[in-house]
Amino acid sequence: MKQNPGPRPSRRSVSAKHVAEAAGVSRTAVSRTFTPGASVSPATRAKVLAAAESLGYHVNHLARGLTRSESGIVALIVAELDTPFRARLLAALTDRLQAAGKVAMLINTDRSDESVEGALRQAMSYRTDAAIVLSGRPDASLGTLCARNGLRLILINRDEEFPHALHVRLDDVACGQRAFRILRESGCVKSALATSLSATTSLRLRAKGFVDAARAASVPVVEQAIGETSYATGRELGIALFSAEHPPDGVFCTTDLMACGLVDVARGQFGLRIPEDLSVIGFDDIQQASWENYRLTTFSQPIDRMCEACVSWLDETAVGGDAISLEASLVLRDTVGLHPANEVT
Repeated sequence: MKQNPGPRPSRRSVSAKHVAEAAGVSRTAVSRTFTPGASVSPATRAKVLAAAESLGYHVNHLARGLTRSESGIVALIVAELDTPFRARLLAALTDRLQAAGKVAMLINTDRSDESVEGALRQAMSYRTDAAIVLSGRPDASLGTLCARNGLRLILINRDEEFPHALHVRLDDVACGQRAFRILRESGCVKSALATSLSATTSLRLRAKGFVDAARAASVPVVEQAIGETSYATGRELGIALFSAEHPPDGVFCTTDLMACGLVDVARGQFGLRIPEDLSVIGFDDIQQASWENYRLTTFSQPIDRMCEACVSWLDETAVGGDAISLEASLVLRDTVGLHPANEVT
């Protein structure tokens, strides 16, 4: 008489033991079937996969990882999710992390140091393997705490010196200096710097490079900072700059998003021709920068190289700190009127 196998386990409670019993193999065979690179015969693999499909079994990678003191989770600590460049960077990072077999956990912050510190502590409480910090300026003492808890840190475009962390930085100062030279070589006699009050490391260093280059050339520069990093702020910056008695004929905006707002105000409200009356340079090379209405000259951040540097470092077994410096490339479009005799260097 055939024995009753008992009640069928619910999908939530299906375990490797249930799959092994249904397939008529050992639990070790089930484990090897779902372990990449493990040796298992084609016949055994087929039986295990068929049983798993029938029972609705899925490997609990989190539980498996915790037994090895690894969760596979990488926290992305970020603010200003709605800005085009940040969205593009996050999309690239999550794609690259997933391709490497990791799980991205997004923690949204409000840019404040306290918010970022709370996000790091939250990441540690979830047994996160690593955290990539794109916002805020957390206290460097947190680096030691993170290392003690096994949380590896990557800081992108931050100027803090965290122990045991990877620092991925751009040549923001050099880009700011180059932006000034380009405006000057294009024939601009009164240049301006347009930025926000968010005071992120990247924006601050780009502004520093631009102003330092102007001072070295003994050329006065108008500096204007308003609000948050947004299109609306770019419009406000344009109104403030072009309403002046002697408005600038060249502007370096520390992000493309603000540059787009400034360009629209310059054309629509003040009737300025670009680049005949006004030259504009942005930064980030967001998708909108290439749109026909803008054709913005800008600096392009090497997003693919940033992501590759992060994932490669996470795959390494070493736990020491490191630093990588990357270059942003100049993208010449139509918002700067370069004279044939002038060479962009």
